[in-house]
Amino acid sequence: MSGLKQKLKVILELHLCAYGTMHVINHVISSSAILKNILKPQTGNYYHWKMGDIFYRKTGTGTPLLLIHDLNPYSSGLEWNQIEERLKNDHTLYTIDLPGCGRSAKPGITYTNYLYVQMISDFIRDVIGEKTDVAATGLSSSFVIMAAYSDSTYIDRILMVNPVSLNKLGQIPDEKSKAIRTLMCWPVVGTSVYHMKACRQNLEYEMTENYFYNPFHIQQKLLDGYYEAAHYQKGQGKYLLASLDGNYLNVDIRKPLGKLQNKTGILFGNRLINEKEVVQSYQKINEEIISAAIPDTKLLPQLEAPDKVAAKMLEFF
Repeated sequence: MSGLKQKLKVILELHLCAYGTMHVINHVISSSAILKNILKPQTGNYYHWKMGDIFYRKTGTGTPLLLIHDLNPYSSGLEWNQIEERLKNDHTLYTIDLPGCGRSAKPGITYTNYLYVQMISDFIRDVIGEKTDVAATGLSSSFVIMAAYSDSTYIDRILMVNPVSLNKLGQIPDEKSKAIRTLMCWPVVGTSVYHMKACRQNLEYEMTENYFYNPFHIQQKLLDGYYEAAHYQKGQGKYLLASLDGNYLNVDIRKPLGKLQNKTGILFGNRLINEKEVVQSYQKINEEIISAAIPDTKLLPQLEAPDKVAAKMLEFF
């Protein structure tokens, strides 16, 4: 019996040692990732929202335009920095970091489409204070559609950049996705899994394969900024990633899209696989939606071809 107790003691000590080692490694990764201070939170302001502080930058003069980045742990308002320079003489620009991203709060909750719909509506009401145009990328486009459908008081024209396919938005959590979310939310272990998934190697792959058509357009400072955004607040980005992987952020927007009264447009990278078909599926539901392709770009044309995107935006808004 004493031999069994000794074995159990050794196993427990090994587990505790491994657990402690993971904790130390997680701390080192989180701390080293933000050393360059690319995002510089002191350059903006914070909106004190009920679910945590929301970082935003206000620049320019003219009619208000809210810029919303795509939704993933790497994302932040950095996505729009080149557009800000090109539009600030024509619009008052509000560029935000969504909850769970960049410099904003990253609470340990299940993130849902409704959470972002509510946050966008509250931000426009409390910070901008008047009806505003909105440009949003990827999954974030669905939040804007739902916000305009729920209450058209504060949202005017809507421009979507590479919106997510309607089929993808129709996917809901299942047992497998729920299990993935549970694992990601575990203390220490979930953080370690998050750091493996949000590592620099995976970011570089995403940038070269999906975000940009021409990898030579990717600047080192941009990579540093995206990597930094994923590691603010010591791995708390895992809760957003868990919700994304678990399909908790999807919502069927077909009905709202069909009833939308706002002037709506889509910009899409013509080198992004199947995006033209995605745009056509949106236009099939709402024939009033206009669209334009940005040549030789993929997911982030506002970073890869900012002059062309800015020109289209000025034309649309």
